[in-house]
Amino acid sequence: MSDMKKAPSISIVIPIYNAERYLAECLASLGRQTFRDFEVIAVNDGSTDGSLALLRRAEREYPFLRVIDQENGGVSAARNNGMAAARGAYLGFVDADDYVAPNYLERLYRTCVDTGAEISCCYYYYKFDAPEFLWKYPFRCHGVFDRTQAMNLLLHDTQMQGLMWNKLFRRELFTENQIFFPAMKCLEDMIVMNQLFSHINRLAVIDEPLYYYRKHGGSALSAITPAKINDFMKAMALVRSMLEKSGQFERYRRSYQALLRKTGTCCYLYTAKMHARGLRPQGSLRNIKALHRALRFFASDDFSPDADVSAVSDVVYMPGELEKDYIR
Repeated sequence: MSDMKKAPSISIVIPIYNAERYLAECLASLGRQTFRDFEVIAVNDGSTDGSLALLRRAEREYPFLRVIDQENGGVSAARNNGMAAARGAYLGFVDADDYVAPNYLERLYRTCVDTGAEISCCYYYYKFDAPEFLWKYPFRCHGVFDRTQAMNLLLHDTQMQGLMWNKLFRRELFTENQIFFPAMKCLEDMIVMNQLFSHINRLAVIDEPLYYYRKHGGSALSAITPAKINDFMKAMALVRSMLEKSGQFERYRRSYQALLRKTGTCCYLYTAKMHARGLRPQGSLRNIKALHRALRFFASDDFSPDADVSAVSDVVYMPGELEKDYIR
């Protein structure tokens, strides 16, 4: 068990909002880790269920656990506050409704140390509850990659995805480059991950699933609103801006365009399904055309990294009474 007076090797941040049903399993999986020099910073983000009470009980059971209680501010605010309290040389993230293999931390940590990589990555299982079964993520690679290789893998978003929870990071990547999570409803991970990858020398990938990602109706992308679709677009604009401002866009143009095509296809499908489920065809053609114009602009040489991101990315709307979740 790590000595809390001494800075641990790893800090794990868990943002928590109404996760009482799954939180005990998540914490228990961290309590079974073969690597013991770590702390867990659990940030209760204004939960209205029994999550905070469960965390207070868990504090007495797990010496590695530190609890932060805050008013509801969203997952980005919770992660940012957790990072501010972190003391470890390495930083990781786990979602409160997921759980990890017993050697999750040890494999990620030893891989960073042995290879000199600033980021290590493992693969994961999709955990379905109804019916209950596991599905192993199929598109995988392994080895040590330099910055250019890593960025190309990340932008293609297949073998390497912009996920926080299946990776371990040198905490200095965040602190020295002033990287924080933006306030968004979804895809904030992708923006942060592109920023992080642009500063690394090495990425090490373990071809082994060590994380269990739970798929259920409460997941962030299980319900889609116009605001979430616009966040998809905002993410594309911010990634392009980052590449332009760092002088790297031409190097990664083809990979960025692949990411844009994939994300654009999702946005078209989500928008069409949102209108269909809402039984409100009015505005659907307008939204599809607006998406098309924005995606063409993001890919064009006319794109300006200084453009007002909200102005170019807030393109999808529904009448006020339909601003609710439709895609289930």
